Amino acid sequence: MTRETKTAAPDTGARQAMAEMLCAFESFKDANDRRLEEIEAKGAADALLEEKVGRIDAALTRQKAALDRMVLEAGRPALGGDAPGEGKSAFAAYMRRGEAGLEAKALSGGSGPDGGYVAPPETEALISRMLAEVSPIRAIATVRQTTSHTFRKPVSLGGLTASWTAETGPRTESATPQLALEAYPVGELYAMPAATPAILDDALVDVDRWLAEEVRDVFAEAEGKAFVSGDGADKPRGFLSYPTEPDGTEGWGELGHVVTGAEGDFAADDPADALIELIYAPAAAYRANGRFVMNRQTVSRIRRLKDADGNYLWRPALEAGAEASLMGYPVTEAEDMPDIGVGQTAIAFGDFRRGYLVVDRQGIEVLRDPYSAKPYVLFYTTKRVGGGVQDFKAIKLLKFAEG
Repeated sequence: MTRETKTAAPDTGARQAMAEMLCAFESFKDANDRRLEEIEAKGAADALLEEKVGRIDAALTRQKAALDRMVLEAGRPALGGDAPGEGKSAFAAYMRRGEAGLEAKALSGGSGPDGGYVAPPETEALISRMLAEVSPIRAIATVRQTTSHTFRKPVSLGGLTASWTAETGPRTESATPQLALEAYPVGELYAMPAATPAILDDALVDVDRWLAEEVRDVFAEAEGKAFVSGDGADKPRGFLSYPTEPDGTEGWGELGHVVTGAEGDFAADDPADALIELIYAPAAAYRANGRFVMNRQTVSRIRRLKDADGNYLWRPALEAGAEASLMGYPVTEAEDMPDIGVGQTAIAFGDFRRGYLVVDRQGIEVLRDPYSAKPYVLFYTTKRVGGGVQDFKAIKLLKFAEG
């Protein structure tokens, strides 16, 4: 009996989609150049030309989304694999028939059929890996695991010094660093995918992968919003929920921001200046791994901007699986970022690996419910996640100025 397998090799469809996107970007540049020429000559662009630019821009967005999905699908591991261990076999038996039998000890010593079972490590790792593929902030942040309700991390507020000395020279005591203890409580994230008895009876269906694929998108959507704007109450605290101050005046617990100079928009003259200022707001140590974070609507606006030499600031990826760039830095699209508007911090920049922390509490629990939605079988799946800023110097925001 042969199981379906998938490889990570780029297929013809992905290469064709990549070529179509690059071709569409060339068409976009040509149309937008003519639009800018008309604005400069007449003060306004022809309505049909404006419509054409918008239409090509929307097509670029759709093609990029389709290409990202193709790359994600192509990168999935084979459905087959190593022979399952005792815990995985027991979990599969519980998922299919609701009976753990003599293998119950391999599932969890702390929960039973009425309260569900803790998924084996292989299933938990599979769900975490799939989440990282589609959750934009998780993919660029630091991820830690914990076994407690709250993850606590000591952070340095500065004050540590270093000194030079000869090999046998005297050593004076250095200054003591100022430390703070940051706490990251976890909240419970849950979903309830449904399966038909036919799916569960099919021996070819990998129930671990089925469960992971069912909860992947809904978990990613919920945690993605929390990582950006969550208030920290029974959920992660998003980086946009912290107070902000003008760059250079912020303290610990606050994020620095720079302003665009125009009310709810980029400045009409030299709009790229605000982006340059944002790039140089973090210290050099953070810029080395810096990246932009914004939503698709903001990307659409950015695509139209040029530098002083007439070069477009935004550039598409040149190969499938790569990231688009803005002024040489990669761009992460997070749909939960706000749109450009008065007083909105619609663009973030910095080293998110150092700046933001995602905390996963070990143990994904699954409760099988064959009664509530007959003939479907529901799987109440819970995952505990926390998060928050861990280095406030690593992330800076672009604020679209208020009137």
